Amino acid sequence: MNIIEKLMSEASYRILFGTALFFISIVITFIIYRWVISMLRKKALKTKTRVDDFAIDILKIPILWLLLWILFKVFSHSFLSQTTIFDMLMKVNNVLLILTIGWVLIKLVKTMFYYYLNRQDMTVADNLNARRNFTKMKIFENIMVVIISIIIIAFCLMTFDEVRSIGISLLTSAGIAGVIVGFAAQKSLATFLAGIQIALTQPIRLDDVVIVEGEWGRIEEITLTYVVVKIWDERRLVLPVTYFIEHPFQNWTRNTSDILGTIFLYVDYSLPVDALRTKLLQLLENHPQWDKRVANIQVTDSKERYKELRVLVSSQDASLNWDLRVDLREKLIDYINSEYPDCFVKTRLVGSLQ
Repeated sequence: MNIIEKLMSEASYRILFGTALFFISIVITFIIYRWVISMLRKKALKTKTRVDDFAIDILKIPILWLLLWILFKVFSHSFLSQTTIFDMLMKVNNVLLILTIGWVLIKLVKTMFYYYLNRQDMTVADNLNARRNFTKMKIFENIMVVIISIIIIAFCLMTFDEVRSIGISLLTSAGIAGVIVGFAAQKSLATFLAGIQIALTQPIRLDDVVIVEGEWGRIEEITLTYVVVKIWDERRLVLPVTYFIEHPFQNWTRNTSDILGTIFLYVDYSLPVDALRTKLLQLLENHPQWDKRVANIQVTDSKERYKELRVLVSSQDASLNWDLRVDLREKLIDYINSEYPDCFVKTRLVGSLQ
């Protein structure tokens, strides 16, 4: 009886001593960790780039958790190996350690892509290459995060013999259920592959101007499963990524952001077109939205009561062209109303007085 009590007292002492030492180690590690983070922040503030600041902010919590689970594993082996709960603690610790390593890897991937994304200048007028690279990197970042997540979950499941045996039995006896699951996952797999296809072929890119479902907007976000289009009136149109593979749509910035815009005017046959052409050039001179490429007026149609004039002007992008067209439309109408007030479309009534 004395031997059992002695062993129990030694085991209790060992557990208490190990627990106390574990918490002391956590405090010491946390102090050193805070000091290192503080030193890194001071050095990061002296650099021009924001990548180091981003890396510190995004990695500081995962690294702290990784240190915590490593300490827990070391002290569990040192002081709790003789206890009945040791095996359960090790399984839990292994899962948490694997999840934390996966967390760190995902944050490292995000840091790497953040570095390359910040090298792309999206502010220039001709940002086609920047948008192309930006789209590729954002989609491949999502792909790498998904792959890492799947691998980490697989490693977590492999730590449990029970789950591993259940998985093997499910794989070997799937039968009809496997076929049903396969059909159910077919659409999800097609969506995933469509996301990869868009990253490679790039029918759309981030910040592209598109016309989809009769709406004008810009590509705001591209993921592996859906695309967000920011409509001109601040609404968001969310479409499955397969939409841009299976349906026709307009991309106004596919190869370049330069664009031509039209203004249609319906006027009387008596309006002199040359005078309107001269006025157009006067309005466009030094106009901030005009890129000086195209500016002309043509008679594109004639009806019984009026002729159709098409004003064609160019700009560096769709937004500038929209502002240019509404400004010119207003001023041309005012000009016609001021100089040729009788030249708007009119209905003539011709008859004889008895």
